[in-house]
Amino acid sequence: MERETPDTTPEPLLEQRDPLSLPARLEAILYLKGRALTLGELAEIAGVSRDQAELGLITLMADYAHRDTALEVRQEGQRYSLQLRDGLGDLVQNLLPVDLSTAALRTLATIALKKRILQSELVDLRGSSAYDHIKELLAQNFIERKRQSEGRSFWLTLSEKFHRTFQVKTDDLVPRRQARAEAETPIEPDQQAA
Repeated sequence: MERETPDTTPEPLLEQRDPLSLPARLEAILYLKGRALTLGELAEIAGVSRDQAELGLITLMADYAHRDTALEVRQEGQRYSLQLRDGLGDLVQNLLPVDLSTAALRTLATIALKKRILQSELVDLRGSSAYDHIKELLAQNFIERKRQSEGRSFWLTLSEKFHRTFQVKTDDLVPRRQARAEAETPIEPDQQAA
């Protein structure tokens, strides 16, 4: 009897294991990267062909065009980004409690969701512009950086100033997927009494 060998094909970064539609996945990629991406970059990160990425992007752009929303997918040359619609920059500046760029805030949100992340991993997620965001966040004392004991990267964590400014407790920073899984986990009878 022959044994089946496991499939060792490497998985794309965002394979179909996520129930989100392709346009929603592309939207998430554009949001998390916080910078303009080419169609090829979007396709590679989403784990789809360029044609599929283009169709998904067209669908996403059409969806934004028909929604009353503050965001839009903007095309500049051969690159696409998720941006605030024109005319909303002043509103954002008035509402932000700190003097951070939108891209730096997205980087800070990524650090907050991970709670502790290697700088190299953050740069992989957010792109090389994350180095500038890290400098900005360190300068304003929103994050702390500590050299990795073994390796060349740094550990990034949230500072006390972050928690004071945004009034967020570490326990509140549970990723949605984990929170949903915890909410759906049945409580055993012996745990209810505890």
